[in-house]
Amino acid sequence: MIDLLNLHKQFILTHLREGDTAVDFTMGNGHDTAFLSKTVGEHGHVYAFDIQEQALTSTAKTLREEGCPENYTLIHDSHHKVADYVKEPYRAGMFNLGYLPGGDKRITTMRETTLPAIEAAVALLAPDGILNIAVYPGHAEGEAEGKMICDYLSSLSRYRVCATLVKILNSPTSPYFIMVETKPSKDANNS
Repeated sequence: MIDLLNLHKQFILTHLREGDTAVDFTMGNGHDTAFLSKTVGEHGHVYAFDIQEQALTSTAKTLREEGCPENYTLIHDSHHKVADYVKEPYRAGMFNLGYLPGGDKRITTMRETTLPAIEAAVALLAPDGILNIAVYPGHAEGEAEGKMICDYLSSLSRYRVCATLVKILNSPTSPYFIMVETKPSKDANNS
């Protein structure tokens, strides 16, 4: 059986290299932040966002316990404010929408901030970059969020980005993810 979260990371690894910049738009308990931190190594940098103080505390603990390099900035703010903190293009980004595992399930990502966050994320994405968005349609906001994201990404030029949906068809409430990839720069094609 396909493990979608593992597949999510495999796609990230096709783009992200040591020394790159990455963004975890929804740090949660820090597992994606740790994955990104280890992947970019000591010379890279990871920015991680969450609106819940509990997420920052949990992520800091995860990063320490997993022996991650100190190459990260944990940001207690909404992911839609990414451009206030990340000033350079980044190579890989991850959204894990929904609610904080082990946290208050009434606090979820919301369409009002998720769409501006994804718009900003796409705008900041470097050439040959990747943005993975995990969607959890098992609750009403998650289902609406997923539809909104698909509608937005479907409207983007195929010549600018490629948006791919990865979904288990015979399990409609299972999480799925959307992968957004940018084309390599023209300079990369000439080398």
